[in-house]
Amino acid sequence: MQNYSLLDLSPIPEGGTAADALANTVDLARAAERFGYHRYWLAEHHNMPGIASAATAIVIAQVAAATRTMRVGAGGIMLPNHSPLVIAEQFGTLATLHPGRIDLGLGRAPGTDMGTARALRRHMAPDDSFPEDVLELIGYFEDADDTKSIRAVPGTGTHVPVWILGSSLYGAQLAAYLGLPYAFASHFAPAMLQEALETYRATFRPSRWLAEPYTIMAAGVCAADTDTEAEYLRTSHILAFVRLRMGRPGKLPRPTRDIGAEVPEALMAQVEHAMSCSATGSPITIRRQLAALLDRHRPDELMVTGMIHDHAARIRSFELSAEVLADLRGKHQAA
Repeated sequence: MQNYSLLDLSPIPEGGTAADALANTVDLARAAERFGYHRYWLAEHHNMPGIASAATAIVIAQVAAATRTMRVGAGGIMLPNHSPLVIAEQFGTLATLHPGRIDLGLGRAPGTDMGTARALRRHMAPDDSFPEDVLELIGYFEDADDTKSIRAVPGTGTHVPVWILGSSLYGAQLAAYLGLPYAFASHFAPAMLQEALETYRATFRPSRWLAEPYTIMAAGVCAADTDTEAEYLRTSHILAFVRLRMGRPGKLPRPTRDIGAEVPEALMAQVEHAMSCSATGSPITIRRQLAALLDRHRPDELMVTGMIHDHAARIRSFELSAEVLADLRGKHQAA
């Protein structure tokens, strides 16, 4: 592991507002920079009452303005929702304001239900134009070319790094074919993680953007001073996941001391499988769990995420996680 990073969904907690969530995001980003996180990504989700990062580029701008050295970006922008030119202009503007600090991760899914996707005013084409849209978007970031009649201004010449995101073999194959870095969403869809990473590494083609394969693996993390407290704090994330699966998305729930009373056993088994790429507990416990994930999958970078209702407890969780990850990185680099 070369780096450790953080994915923030700007959760809106029960009893709180979107304004609270966005203020918490900026506060957490400042803390993450102090804790040594390499990059801070935000994700595009629409029509989700518990997530405040729908206007992802705007939130990225706030985070980048509030920090100084940490990379900031999208993990990701759901490209089918947008014109490549518009995204190039948005992230070209971000890169112009914050040179050398902006990342652009691209996803193929709409990041919402189809009704909301239609409300985003994109033409719902039956064919898959994602690979072509990715190349078009990258082209807008390249140096000025007098033969091109359409340019992204700002954007041209910014060379914003583009990542392919995925949770299946499709993204791995596309990233390898284009020679782009690849990030796998194992924090909620771990089933194909190992196969996707192996496919990407085995079929990677060096490009003008990247000489060797580079992978990010995402993992959930909930750390506290004791295992018992961490398990308690994690119940908010479990309840949010369960309610989403049941078609009842809402704000991030308060934690509960009796999760079994609210989640049927069969559904809990599904949740635990979906969230199996994770670490929960005291620093000693999460160190063991994260080390096992790193030893098995060998990512170049680990990106942690976690939904905790109490903002102070969430910052503390990422602080403890950073201490563990910094130690694991040091041991990896020394090996």
